[in-house]
Amino acid sequence: MTFADKIIQFNKQLDFDGKLPDGIRIMNPFKENPAVNLIMEQFYKKYYDDNHPRHLILGINPGRFGAGVTGIPFTDSKRLKSVCKIDYEGKETHEPSSVFVYEMIDAFGGADYFYQNFYIHSICPLGFTSVKQDGKEINYNYYDSPGLTAAVYDFMVENIRKQIAFGVETDTCFCFGNGKNEKFLRKLNDQEHFFKNIIALEHPRFIMQYKSKSKDMYIEKYVNAFNSVLK
Repeated sequence: MTFADKIIQFNKQLDFDGKLPDGIRIMNPFKENPAVNLIMEQFYKKYYDDNHPRHLILGINPGRFGAGVTGIPFTDSKRLKSVCKIDYEGKETHEPSSVFVYEMIDAFGGADYFYQNFYIHSICPLGFTSVKQDGKEINYNYYDSPGLTAAVYDFMVENIRKQIAFGVETDTCFCFGNGKNEKFLRKLNDQEHFFKNIIALEHPRFIMQYKSKSKDMYIEKYVNAFNSVLK
């Protein structure tokens, strides 16, 4: 099996059947939307159909407008079509995090080169939503409530372990988010000993929302960090 085959199999088997806190819904695009499987299969066959080892990048959990729609972390429908050249006929989505990640990938050397060396997923491989009082559905993170963290803890550990088995380099893992996500991953790693080193970077969403004027500086920081682990 190639790296692509392992990712595709992993995504298709993702399933959480535990109990979540009241008001929290889990998103599983691979079960809820058959078109997502076709999209992500094309993506991973295009960029990962080999046995080259890669470094793992872990985000928080999939959002509604990126992986929640395409099945590919930090890849909204616009980037899927314009950069990855993969057809998409569903609802058009725009995710600021995806804008940053693909500008960074371009600066790094392009999608082919980046994905040959790195594999992006999330600490929790499935995302969550919560419904506000006005009925609006919003993204919810695994660390937003102790009850949710506890409910999905074993699920997260199991699925990080499965992804390492794809052929992931364990000398260094990258973490998108240097606040709660980093804190949780470091504590988890102290217990599970997944990686020798963790490099945390400011989350793309944080950069686009609060530091957009300094975006080029953060892109350079990302590129330098990723280059530091290439042999």
